[in-house]
This record gives sequence, structure tokens and C-alpha cells, in this order.
Amino acid sequence: MNKRILTAIISAAILFVACTRNAITGKSQFTALVSESQMQDMAKTQYKQFLTESKVVTSVSNKDAEMVRRVGSRIATAITKYYTEQGLGKELDGYQWEYNLVDSKEVNAWCMPGGKIVVYTGLLPITQNEAALAVVLGHEIAHAVAKHGQARMNEGLLQQLGGAALSVAVASKPAETQNLFLNAYGVGTQVGIALPHSRAQESEADLYGLRFAALAGYNVREAIPLWQRMKAASSGGSKPPEFLSTHPGEDKRIADLNAIMDETIRDYYRPINK
Repeated sequence: MNKRILTAIISAAILFVACTRNAITGKSQFTALVSESQMQDMAKTQYKQFLTESKVVTSVSNKDAEMVRRVGSRIATAITKYYTEQGLGKELDGYQWEYNLVDSKEVNAWCMPGGKIVVYTGLLPITQNEAALAVVLGHEIAHAVAKHGQARMNEGLLQQLGGAALSVAVASKPAETQNLFLNAYGVGTQVGIALPHSRAQESEADLYGLRFAALAGYNVREAIPLWQRMKAASSGGSKPPEFLSTHPGEDKRIADLNAIMDETIRDYYRPINK
């Protein structure tokens, strides 16, 4: 048998027997090579290093940094309360939420395992208001609590590092392992593996992120003008076509968000004063 075919068969078998059901999304995920606790430990290290190497804007001197802290805190509180009510509180074990604004022109935000959040100042001219920022942070937090990064990390270890467990990979190939982790959370350049899978995760994060922002009492209808602004901001750049991108096209994203908007508000919106 061809060696490449045999490797593919073995990899498929490993994926099949090593998948676990995600308690939040209900979907199967490959989690054999790295656990959530290991991801949180790695996140603490990488987050601290990132903040050390970046220009962090303090809430003492900047109202935008205070807004990031406020939005992040409200969403974290709402998620924790909701998951506890649903009997899923243990899914947030180990979370120690942090929210930081970093001075950068990059239009981006991300959330590592354990609730380690960063917003770049380049995003704020696009969000323009607190509710739109809440939609973005809800989306990024959804990636973390749905363990999308953990699934991508496991798949990366299997596909790129020969299926080595995290402890082995860190010891033998520390730089490659670090890059896998950062790419899994959008901190570095996106890696061109499993692009359809990644776009599916983006759509899933839109769904749950909208719910999280609604639970925190924000007007999630701001998601539509937000993505219209995103589309306008990216229209003049060298943006790749959707089939080469890890994110859905803005038009599809807006249509999908519109399709779930009324249901989300009806079932999840909780005004902050109640």
C-alpha cells in the first residue's frame, strides 16, 4: 500500500477514535493531543509574552481601554451566569478573564483559552460604538469557549508535527508549536490548513457571539452596520476571495446574522438594568 495512503488512513482512524463531544456546541472535536488545561497554561505564557512585547493602552489614561475592559467584563459575567444556569459551569473552569487594548493599526481582536482577550486600537474606528465592540468580543470569546483553538491545535499537531502530544512537541519543536498556538487564535498569520473547517468555525462563533453580546444586554442589531463597515473598509484592499479566506465573505456573514437576529434577541437578550 502507498505510504501516503496508509498515513492518511491511520490519521483518519486516530481522528475517529479520539474525538470528544463539545458540551457547548454539541459537535465532535479532536482533542487527543492537547487538553483544555494545557491550552490555558500555554495561553497564560503566550498572553504575558505578547503584552510584554506590545504597547498596552492603560485604562487609567484612555477611555477606549476602559471601554474594552467594561465590555469584556459584562460579556464574561453574562456567559458565566448563563452557563451556570445551563449546568455547564465546569466548561469555564480555569478561566481568569483579562481584557487589554493594544496600540496597533491592525483591525483585529482575539481571545485565548481562559479568557485572555486583546483588542487592537485599529479595530475601534470600525466598531465605532460599544455595542458593535461587544459583538466582536462575543465572537472572539465564542471561539475560546467553543474550544475552536484547541481543536485546531490538535489537528495541527497531527498534520504538521506527526501527531506528537503537546508536551513532546514543546520539547522537540518549541518554535513550531508556538506558531501553531498563535495561528489557532489569530495572533499570527493564518495557516492555510483546513480552510473550510475554519470558515465553519467562524460562522459558529458568529452565532454564539451574537448570543453572548445579547446576554450581556447589548443591542446586537449593531452587528449588521458593523459588518457593513468592515466590508467598506476592506473593499479597497487586497482581500483574498472567500474560498481562500478563513472568514466568510461580509455579504454572507450579514445575511446569516440577519437570519438569526430576531431569534437571538427573543431568546437571549437581557437588558442590563434587569
